[in-house]
Amino acid sequence: MSEILLTTTVGSFGKPDYLQKARNANARGKVSDSELHDLEKKATEEWIRRQEDIDLDILVDGEMYRGDMVAYFAERLDGFRLGGLVRSYGNRYYHKPVIASKVSRPKPMTVDWFRFTQGLTDRPVKGMLTGPYTLLDWSYNEAYRTRRDAALALAEAVRQEAEDLERAGAKYIQIDEPAIHARPEEIDIAIEAMAVVTQNLKAKTVSHICYGDFAAIYPKVLELPVDQLDLAMHNYEYRWLKLFDEHPFTKELAIGVVDVHSHRLETVEEAAEGIRKGLKYVSADRLLPHPDCGLKTRTVEESLDKCRVVVDAAKKVRAEIGSRAVPVQA
Repeated sequence: MSEILLTTTVGSFGKPDYLQKARNANARGKVSDSELHDLEKKATEEWIRRQEDIDLDILVDGEMYRGDMVAYFAERLDGFRLGGLVRSYGNRYYHKPVIASKVSRPKPMTVDWFRFTQGLTDRPVKGMLTGPYTLLDWSYNEAYRTRRDAALALAEAVRQEAEDLERAGAKYIQIDEPAIHARPEEIDIAIEAMAVVTQNLKAKTVSHICYGDFAAIYPKVLELPVDQLDLAMHNYEYRWLKLFDEHPFTKELAIGVVDVHSHRLETVEEAAEGIRKGLKYVSADRLLPHPDCGLKTRTVEESLDKCRVVVDAAKKVRAEIGSRAVPVQA
């Protein structure tokens, strides 16, 4: 694994056609849960091999077994029921969960998948969770008196899962909070809830934030108790970096250098220039290049191509840093 500019991804990859067809057939009762599970494992192993072949440093399981990032957990936590369809983005819809009664976690939700995936590779695999504030904001709350009460109840369930992931061997645990800037006036709730989740963890903690007004929560978001913030930058033409001129960035930064919502493939030089922009604010050992967000909206081939650009760009900038570090011979 590289020592600087470690490359990674946000979490999801495009599902192969055979798996998407099986998921649809399973929903119609034409493919059993056991058959679907076997295909999900097959697709997960394929993505681990692809990530190794591309030479990514920190891997993910690709979320072949997940649909929506909130509904997946709502279906596994006591206290939720699924509501009606709502639009998430584009032409994609999901069943918005309802917090109908006291929330609790009856059993681990992602640990078996982490163990399976980490067992396929010697490279570190991130544990991947949706954060308590996003679970709240992307659900209807009918059970708790206040949104803070609901967020803290959800945080306890996420804490249990995160600690189980660490016990299973996770060295990186990502707790995604894409909704954190939806209501800037509630950022203290998000910070308090995250503190519950990470309070006992020794693993490297990461929180992914994307597609919203990051300026509305900066620099307050630096109080979020995680080691690394994972930010979409390319899609915003890196304008959030300018915020760091007035208030220095104090965490590790996972910087998005390719746009996951565009079919256009960036050049290696474009991505490398994004990395160079980040290096003006964060040292190379604390800067992690990656795609802006999860790649589940892209095909397998597009996902691979985007990741290759990230890796090749990181290698290019590492070489530049190495050449500058070599002393000039007299």
